[in-house]
Amino acid sequence: MGDKLFDSLERFHGQRPWGRVLDAGTGEHSLKWLLGLAPEHITAVTGAGPRAEKLARLARPVDQMVLGNWKDPAFLNGQVYEVVLADYLLGALDGFAPYFQDQLFQRLRPHVGGALYFVGLEPFPDEASGPQEHLVLEIDRLRDACIKLAGHRCYREYPQEWVERNLERSGFRVVDAWAMPIVYRSRWVNGQLDVCVRKLPYFKDRALAAAMRDHIQDLREGSLAAIGPEGLRFGRDYVVIAEPA
Repeated sequence: MGDKLFDSLERFHGQRPWGRVLDAGTGEHSLKWLLGLAPEHITAVTGAGPRAEKLARLARPVDQMVLGNWKDPAFLNGQVYEVVLADYLLGALDGFAPYFQDQLFQRLRPHVGGALYFVGLEPFPDEASGPQEHLVLEIDRLRDACIKLAGHRCYREYPQEWVERNLERSGFRVVDAWAMPIVYRSRWVNGQLDVCVRKLPYFKDRALAAAMRDHIQDLREGSLAAIGPEGLRFGRDYVVIAEPA
């Protein structure tokens, strides 16, 4: 699929069978990748009802799309999988189970029969050191501002060090870990600013919404013009491989 993070996970996994896989926080990207691996079975979990209906159409008859919340202690009780994938799950958790992040790995532990494959985004720094970094931070902050003004919750990312520390506290042993630099291109710019646009109807202040729409368009045009063929290089994604201790 051309995703460097998923490609690196495939190389790590090697020729071992994938068996039963739990996509603990599924999305179209992760589900399509797993389907391409043809595991024995996929259980794909989402907390968003409309998304579950859409993703269920991608899955095979043998797979299972499940609507649920990891905060529920009875959810998927007794189910164990050879591989559990947590693809950006920790960052998204604030939208579905706020303040549950420190308990997530302990909650997933009974379901991990073989390995936990964790993918995360290193949080952005507060300050930019160059024009490209400044542009990425401006888009990121505008997206979160629009989400909050709409009365909704933002994602919250955690650093790799925090993840590894909490995995070990939750009954896991960290086997391997690596990071990859991020290159942001026009698809990312448009995707983030499209989120901003979708939040505008929820603004209580209509004048503010109108002014924000103009600002979003100005930022979109300026960002797309500034990207260039090399993209905007800033930040890093990371992968942590863990096994039950």
